[in-house]
Amino acid sequence: MFNFEKFNHATSIWDSVSSPLEPAQTLNGDISADIVIIGAGIVGLSSALHIAKNGYKVVVLEGRRVGSGASGRNNGQVIPTLSGAEPDEIIKRYGEVGERFVALIRDSADYLFQLAKDENIECEAEQTGWFQPAHSLAHLSISEWRNAAWQKYGAPCKMLDRAQSSALIGSKNWYGGMLNPTGGHINPLMFTQGLATAAKRLGVQIFENSPALNIKKKQDVWQVSTKQGRVRGDKLLLTTNAYSDDLAPDLMPKVAKSIVPTISFQLATKPLSKKLQKSIIPNRQAISDTRGDLQYFRYDARNALISGGALIYKGNAKQRLKKLVGNRLTTAFPQMGKPEFTHVWSGYIGISEDRFPHFYQLGDGFWGWSGCNGRALALAASLGREFAAIIDSKTDIALPMSEPKQFAFHSIVRRLAPSALAYYRFKDKQNPKIKR
Repeated sequence: MFNFEKFNHATSIWDSVSSPLEPAQTLNGDISADIVIIGAGIVGLSSALHIAKNGYKVVVLEGRRVGSGASGRNNGQVIPTLSGAEPDEIIKRYGEVGERFVALIRDSADYLFQLAKDENIECEAEQTGWFQPAHSLAHLSISEWRNAAWQKYGAPCKMLDRAQSSALIGSKNWYGGMLNPTGGHINPLMFTQGLATAAKRLGVQIFENSPALNIKKKQDVWQVSTKQGRVRGDKLLLTTNAYSDDLAPDLMPKVAKSIVPTISFQLATKPLSKKLQKSIIPNRQAISDTRGDLQYFRYDARNALISGGALIYKGNAKQRLKKLVGNRLTTAFPQMGKPEFTHVWSGYIGISEDRFPHFYQLGDGFWGWSGCNGRALALAASLGREFAAIIDSKTDIALPMSEPKQFAFHSIVRRLAPSALAYYRFKDKQNPKIKR
């Protein structure tokens, strides 16, 4: 039987190389703030930082530790696109606010890297570009269409042909693709911890091991209760995404049931030799291809390759993942031989029904979001800026608001979700259809 809790708390490579933050205290007793934020991931902490810069008193409640969820356990690729929502689709659905959201996505990687510089966050940042190679000749048409779609809205992306793709990756297994030079990769745990440190400098109070168990409004004040305390605030922000029902299933079920938490596995190899580094991604771009059953990899600061994979059946997961991902890397890079892995870990990603991220007003002075769909790292830093603007009553916000749309038969869908991988693998072998 697969034990997700074991994997979810398995030591990641980021845990191994990042200096731990001094533990924050647990909330005990009653306190008050202007703004209460539930969730100390990148969206929550970026929001806290930006809100505090506007002069508000901010409290952040975290159920475990800062960065213990997806924000600190992902692959670390900084990608300025979404996985299932293209710019024309976004604008068709949301109109003028959709145009602003497309601009936010387009600039999201640049914004993350600049935020890290501005706040002196050491997070092994490398803005070397993100490349999405086509895994078949037929899928090259998808790359050309996507490249043109983003160029239309000002993205500095460009197409590479097969020879250029082979030189960039160090492999002939792909057919060309879209390169966006604003992307790259970071140590996501260090970035998350750095946001927490920057927020604390501005007076933000962060309480760890303090899961929010109950939300209610009394006399125009939001009250969030934990096991041993309570925070009162004028405004409230929920940023738990894929972990929305992890510690308190009844906290906000309409948000929790708007997504299906799906397990994403990550692996790290031993550091590659200098000789191999010259032939495998020599300029250190982040790579993730056009498959639904994604193949992706990037270097870390110590020259390990960070990759990942997915499984339908989770039994004997660690060994099967090593074999699966190892075979993919060996096929792509024969010069590498059989890779040795030092770390295998996992976390949840939040999948929405339509593959769009969604933003909500859940009450008067209460906002939230869900639906990272595996592409939230670049997006998350910019969301913090936008939530801060909402709370500060700014206009021209770039987040299209909607009502949470819950999955029908959510518990059944959640159990069956891993089997969708078989469908993605089937689709990867078919000629793609371009959405018009």
